Amino acid sequence: MVVIAISGPPGSGKTTIAKLVAEYFKLNYFSAGRVFREIASMRGVSIEELSIIAEKDPSIDLEIDKRSYEEALKGNVVLDGHLTAWIVKDIADFKIYLTAPLLIRVSRISKRDNISFEQAFRQTIIRENTQWKRFIEYYGIDTRDLSIFNLVLDVSMINIEETFNIVREFIEKNLKSKQVI
Repeated sequence: MVVIAISGPPGSGKTTIAKLVAEYFKLNYFSAGRVFREIASMRGVSIEELSIIAEKDPSIDLEIDKRSYEEALKGNVVLDGHLTAWIVKDIADFKIYLTAPLLIRVSRISKRDNISFEQAFRQTIIRENTQWKRFIEYYGIDTRDLSIFNLVLDVSMINIEETFNIVREFIEKNLKSKQVI
């Protein structure tokens, strides 16, 4: 049984890479971001609005984290989310962090969500600031401290295929020595 946690800020490619890794290794896939979006949709608010609400209502993050942890306990899963690797750090065999500079991530978000660069920039700043505050307040976790990760990868100068190949090779190399699958 193997547990792979892929984290990173908005627009870093964590969801795309997590799905590719899950498919390649024939593992289940769980997205904390998808759960967050489902909660926003059920409440009839935007992701940014839910982020602001979550600053005062810890039950939102706690529910997402509980579900992430439960999925990790089942094993044979790739999980992705901003905080996921910290939540499952004692269970995960691999903790991978993808990142890129803010303007590159905003450009990706703008294209992905079909919104203006300015709107993507505004939304990203709000999300990142509210997340950082919540994670410090609720968990004492500073998401700028990447010391828990086995692999930290700046994806700003590589495409999705190159990113996937680096992550895949890292996992394959270390699976052989761990004998997890």
